[in-house]
Amino acid sequence: MEARLDFFSHPLAAKVLKHINSAGKAVTDAGLPHATLELVKIRASQINGCGFCTDMHTKDAAAAGESAVRLNLVAAWREATVFTEAERAALELTEQGTRLADASGGVSDDAWANAAQHYDEDQLVALISMIAVINAYNRINVINRQPAGAYRPGQFG
Repeated sequence: MEARLDFFSHPLAAKVLKHINSAGKAVTDAGLPHATLELVKIRASQINGCGFCTDMHTKDAAAAGESAVRLNLVAAWREATVFTEAERAALELTEQGTRLADASGGVSDDAWANAAQHYDEDQLVALISMIAVINAYNRINVINRQPAGAYRPGQFG
């Protein structure tokens, strides 16, 4: 598989990615646990079929000390006992926020209320923003057919 175009070195793409990266950095610096952010990025990427982002974020999470058991169970988080209640709430919000077109009401009040039990307002803003940012990255990479497998942890900074 080859990418449709060299998105990462295209001048216009560089401008777009600069702004998406800045948004991602703001979220990363907002105080949510790093593990939660990586779980959100992995789950959204799995749902969207983005191999490039799934590869990147599982490798980054592993390099940061995340266990193989947890990484292997992200797709089946509902049946897994290895996630905290707060992480489970973030994963549910991620799924519903990623699958907006699948539900006429968008994110359910129950999913929101559950997340609000575990996260303060700043953290909820960070979660919403990370879900939006990773979905943007997923769409860029899926549309461009960006191949997966060659990512090295920390490759992009």
